[in-house]
Amino acid sequence: MKNQELITLTASEAAEKLAAGEITSVELTQAHLDRIAATEGTPISEEDRSQGKTGLNAFLNVSGEEALETARQVDADRAAGKDLPPMAGVPIAVKDLIVTKGQPTTAASRMLEGWMSPYDGTVVQKIREARLPILGKTNLDEFAMGSSTEHSAFGVTRNPWDLDRIPGGSGGGSAAAVTAFQAPLALGTDTGGSIRQPAAVTGSVGVKPTYGSVSRYGVIAMASSLDQVGPVSRSVRDSAVLHEIIGGYDPMDSTSINEPVGAYVEAADQGAAPGGLQGLKVGVVKELTGEGFQAGVTRRFEESVELLRAAGAEVVEVSTPNLQHALGAYYLIMASEVSSNLAKYDGVRFGLREMPKDGPVTIERVMSATRAAGFGPEAKRRIILGTYALSAGYYDAYYGSAQRVRTLIQRDFTNAFAEVDVLMSPTSPTTAFKLGSKTEDPLEMYLNDIATIPVNLAGIPSISLPGGLADEDGLPVGIQFMAPAKEDARLYRAGAGLEAALKEKWGGALLDQLPDTESLIAARTEGSAK
Repeated sequence: MKNQELITLTASEAAEKLAAGEITSVELTQAHLDRIAATEGTPISEEDRSQGKTGLNAFLNVSGEEALETARQVDADRAAGKDLPPMAGVPIAVKDLIVTKGQPTTAASRMLEGWMSPYDGTVVQKIREARLPILGKTNLDEFAMGSSTEHSAFGVTRNPWDLDRIPGGSGGGSAAAVTAFQAPLALGTDTGGSIRQPAAVTGSVGVKPTYGSVSRYGVIAMASSLDQVGPVSRSVRDSAVLHEIIGGYDPMDSTSINEPVGAYVEAADQGAAPGGLQGLKVGVVKELTGEGFQAGVTRRFEESVELLRAAGAEVVEVSTPNLQHALGAYYLIMASEVSSNLAKYDGVRFGLREMPKDGPVTIERVMSATRAAGFGPEAKRRIILGTYALSAGYYDAYYGSAQRVRTLIQRDFTNAFAEVDVLMSPTSPTTAFKLGSKTEDPLEMYLNDIATIPVNLAGIPSISLPGGLADEDGLPVGIQFMAPAKEDARLYRAGAGLEAALKEKWGGALLDQLPDTESLIAARTEGSAK
């Protein structure tokens, strides 16, 4: 098969061809490495490293030799007739917030620039056990703080649909890599929408699992009560496959749920089958539609609702009144936990050490110089906000109040799920916005997560899948499903059913309409040179 045919295979299709001997893992892995080389671009300069590369800049590190060595071993074992895991030989990318032995783990921050982990995070260990070649580490907002991947110390990542637009955040690198056919699968982390919002604006599929159902051991902490690892892919079924690989109990994670992994692939296959949505009751969240949502987003969402009805699902409107307070509660809780988790980066114990340029060398002055040099503006903003919210005299007024609102939101979801099987909303109120258009107004940036944040506060699972292109700008729109805690399988049934209906309507997958990324990069590079 030609490279173009290999890279456009879904992960499930690639696994079938590998098992049948139609392709080899070396061929498949090399095709993706070639695609990365063709679309990543070159570093602008050492002096301008914060601007990234001339192309997508989805990867912060590419581990080609390691990936090919894994692929060669898989091919040799397959040729020898050994039993292999179902997805053995299918390559994957990993968000650079997850520690990975043998590769740098930087959290896209100068604070950890060049740091090599001595161990693998649990999800990376499971990826290795499943025999998936790891292509490299993907870009993100520094320490996962952002909604646009513009806050990386190593340059912005660009949206494959339009290189002048954001790919979402904080996991824009993973979403862009999957969308641009650099990788069939990727791992992300989701604290307030960092998997689902990038999936929405790039036209990929992203899943935030039930809190505690996927290990966080080896994930650099941002907000510990909110963070969750999850899959990024180009189909609902592929996300289900990856979810089954990385899910399960881990004694190394004190928040891990000691229950077996769900039958997610089976649920996805059920939903995609004819009549697979019959009897499913879907609730449209009243507070997550209407005013404030882009017209094109609303139109695609309404069309998806009608497709669900046509497929046999019952759709009703559901009210969750306390969701209007979710944004404020989230940014207090998240910032407070950020302040606590990032306190370790002090120039003494972890990460970068920057010495004072003049005057006496004291711990306080080393700490001040290190944090000034190591953290970017968004990280500093959230640390300061969180420190203030946790300070004496303000703790109960801010952090305590936010936790009480969190409880109200959890009750709203509990009440809603007593009436319906899954909830539904647009994933993001807008399509991808222009790079730089919201960096001067943090509040406007934060509002982009209004539909995704409630899920993390409640600890429930959610999926985003492509719902089409907005009329105004021809950019992807995301559709979000939410399910009760530990009922992740419902997401895959609903998501796969809608995906099948949309594909029938479009006559194929949404990414069939993706512009040629290499041509976009060439045109942009030529224009910059002029």
